[in-house]
Amino acid sequence: MKIEQIYTGCIAHAAYYIENNGEAAIFDPLREVQPYIDKATKDNAKIKYIFETHFHADFVSGHLDLSKKTGAQIVYGPTAQPNFDAIIAEDNQEFKIGNYTIKALHTPGHTLESTTYLLIDENGKQHGIITGDTLFIGDVGRPDLAQKLVSDLTQEKLAGMLFDSLRNKIMPLSDDLIVYPNHGAGSACGKNMSKETTDTLGNQKKVNYALRADMTKEEFTKELLDGLGAPPAYFPQNVLMNIQGYDSLETVMNKANTALEPKAFEAIANDAEALVLDVRHENDFVKEHVPNSIFIGLHGNFAPWVGALIMDVKQPILLITPEGKEEETITRLARVGFDNCLGYLKGGLEAWKAAGFETDSIASISPEQFASEKDKTKLTIVDARKPGEFTAEHVENAVNIPLDFVNTQLSEVPKNEDFYLHCAGGYRSVIMASILKARGYHNMINIEKGISGIRNAGVELTKFVCPSTLK
Repeated sequence: MKIEQIYTGCIAHAAYYIENNGEAAIFDPLREVQPYIDKATKDNAKIKYIFETHFHADFVSGHLDLSKKTGAQIVYGPTAQPNFDAIIAEDNQEFKIGNYTIKALHTPGHTLESTTYLLIDENGKQHGIITGDTLFIGDVGRPDLAQKLVSDLTQEKLAGMLFDSLRNKIMPLSDDLIVYPNHGAGSACGKNMSKETTDTLGNQKKVNYALRADMTKEEFTKELLDGLGAPPAYFPQNVLMNIQGYDSLETVMNKANTALEPKAFEAIANDAEALVLDVRHENDFVKEHVPNSIFIGLHGNFAPWVGALIMDVKQPILLITPEGKEEETITRLARVGFDNCLGYLKGGLEAWKAAGFETDSIASISPEQFASEKDKTKLTIVDARKPGEFTAEHVENAVNIPLDFVNTQLSEVPKNEDFYLHCAGGYRSVIMASILKARGYHNMINIEKGISGIRNAGVELTKFVCPSTLK
C-alpha cells in the first residue's frame, strides 16, 4: 500500500494521501487544499473520502474546502456532531478506496469522537493505522481538550477512555503494522513526542511508556497527566471552527492580502484596534520597529506562539513582513484560525519611516557584554524559557517567567528598575520584550543569543540536570 505523508514544520502536523485504482482519500487535510487536488489530478484519481480522525484543536482542517471543491464525503468517527453534512461512521465500519479497505476503529480518549483508521490492502493484509492524536511515536494524545467543551468530562475520565482504547483497540493489532500519527515533536498535542514520524506498532509497545503491558489504568492516568502543561488558549476556538465551519481560505486571503500605505495602515490600526504583528527576524525587530507592535518571527515556532499569546482568533491583525512573505504569513495564520487579518504594510519599515512615522527599538547587549557587567550592576535577570529548561540549568539568581505565561504573570516582571531578559537562543526573549513594551514596560535589556550565548561567554550556570530526568 502506498501512503504519502505531508508535514508542515510550524505545527508538526501530518496529513495523509492514499490512491488506488483511480480513487483517493485524504486524512486530516491541512487548510491549503489545492496540493491534494493537484496530486489526485496527477494520479488520474478522484478524491472519494476525506477522513477526519477527530475535531482538531491545534489547526483548522481543510475538510470543508476540500469537500466543496471535489464533492468528496467527509467521514468522522462515532459520536461526532458536526454542523455540516458528513458520514458518521460506526465502529468497525469499512470504506473502499479502489481495492483498498479503510476500517474505522473508535478510539475515544483524546476526544470523544477520536477514531483510528486501519489500512488494509487489496490482498486483505493489514498495512498500518492512521492514529490521529490517539497514539504518537513515543507518546499518546493529551486527554484534557474535550473537557473544555463538555462540562461533565474531566481529564481523568478521558484518560481512562484512552487507556481502554489503546488496550482494547490498538494493542491487540499486529506488531508489524506501521503507525502513522498526526503529529511529531514540537506539537502541543502531547508532551513527549519523538522526532520520528512513523514506527511499527510492535516497537512502540516496547518503547512507548503509555503502552506498557503491565500498566494499570491508575498508573497510566498518573503518568499521562504528570507534567502536562495547560493547552494554548486558542485550542478550543479551533475545535469550534472545525465543528461549526469557517470562511474559505480564498476568502481569508482576498481580505488579508491587501497592501496598505503607511497612513492607511496607521488609520486601520487605530480604528479597528488592530494588533500590529511584526514577523521579521528578531535582530531586525530589536533594531527598529513600529511602536507598540508585537514580534513573533516567521522563521521560528510561529503559529503556536501566535495562538498561545494572541489567544483570540478573531483579533484584527495588521502585518509587517519581510518582502515576499506576505502570503505565507497569512496562510500560516489561517492554519491556526486567525482569519481576521486586515492587510500588510506596503514597503515595510522603510516606507513607514519615509512617511514620517516614528520607530522604536529594544535595548540589547551581547552575551560577552552581559558577562562583563552582570556582577557590577546586580540587575534582576528574567529567564523566559519553559520551567523544565530553567530547572535544567540557568544563570544563578535568575527569575523564571516563561513566555507562555507572560500574560498571567505580568505582575512578577520588574516595573521600576532595569532588568536583563533572555531565553534559549534569542527568539522568545524578543517576543516577550515586544509584549512588555506594548504594555508600557521599557526597562528590559535583551541578551542576544540567549542561554547558549551566555554559556559560551563564560558565565557560570547552575549544574546541568537533564530535563528528561526531572519530575
